[in-house]
Amino acid sequence: MTSLPLFQTGQINKLQLKNRLLVAPMTRISASECGVPGERMQKYYQRFARGGFGTIITEGIYIDDAWSQTYAFQSGLINAEQIAGWRAITESLHVAGSKVIAQIQHAGALSQGNIYRTDTVAPSAIQPKGKQLEFYHGKGPYKLPHSLEEDEIQSIITAFANTASHAVNEAGFDGVEIHGANGYLLDQFFTSYTNQRRDCWGGDIAKRLSLSLEVIRAVRQKVGPDVVVGIRISQAKVNDFEHQWSEGETGAAQVFSLLAASGVDYVHITEHQAWQPAFKNGTLSLVELARKAAPDLVLIANGAVDDADKASRVMNLGADFIAIGKSALANPDWPLRVQRGESIDKFDRDLLAPFADVKESELS
Repeated sequence: MTSLPLFQTGQINKLQLKNRLLVAPMTRISASECGVPGERMQKYYQRFARGGFGTIITEGIYIDDAWSQTYAFQSGLINAEQIAGWRAITESLHVAGSKVIAQIQHAGALSQGNIYRTDTVAPSAIQPKGKQLEFYHGKGPYKLPHSLEEDEIQSIITAFANTASHAVNEAGFDGVEIHGANGYLLDQFFTSYTNQRRDCWGGDIAKRLSLSLEVIRAVRQKVGPDVVVGIRISQAKVNDFEHQWSEGETGAAQVFSLLAASGVDYVHITEHQAWQPAFKNGTLSLVELARKAAPDLVLIANGAVDDADKASRVMNLGADFIAIGKSALANPDWPLRVQRGESIDKFDRDLLAPFADVKESELS
């Protein structure tokens, strides 16, 4: 098994990675109430590093003391105490042989546990679909957000850039991943039915992507050319699981071409099943569409890739790296198990009940 492409060394920008396996970002609401990551989170992440993952992408980290916090007990990266907490974690993961990338996030209209504000914001004043997530301490419908003003948008762009700087220059991260997926703020701007703006941030698919592109530009300018900067994108949302881009394969090609030209080092694609056709009337997966539109773009794929056969299959479709989520929770030593030819345990959903916080069983 050690000869599989999964276990070849890799490189993103100037960052050398020992294999092609990453831990996908997963929200585990286990920081303190004021957003400080502690020993529980450190032990949780250390298991993945000891288990052979070359890189860990953290759960989403909020970026300001305004509207970005998404969930109660989510960690931030905006003050000295939060930065110190993350510094202890990154140092321990480096000692264990893993690289670590900070995923930075703004909730937008999907905020359901913000200690700084009681209201929410979005590109347009449209109430989100669905209900708040109970296993993240939410209850009932989402609030009706207010539409962001231009000065507020500029402040959010600045917050992404400043938090990226805190991550790499103070907290010891090897790079940052901008969270542009799963229905959160950047994805709200990207999605036609949540973005009804008539200014430069709304319109066709390219214009709706423009805020993500501007955040990439600002982050890159802040951290410099040699630091890894990635972005995560998706079709599905936590509150709209079956969503697909209405522009189909043509729109996907445009999106990946724009991202390839943006200065980003990688695009992290997450789908229900990474190998399945992305659109109802198509035959190509989102990974294949990305590879076709942007041959030189580094692609990380995520989505039900829970064993070595599926991971290898997705790499054959065009992914450079594989990010593993729930299967990593069940098997924090997933890379070592595969290398040794051992079986992979199935994910038990009870692990996320009644809340999705880190359990004692995950700390040994």
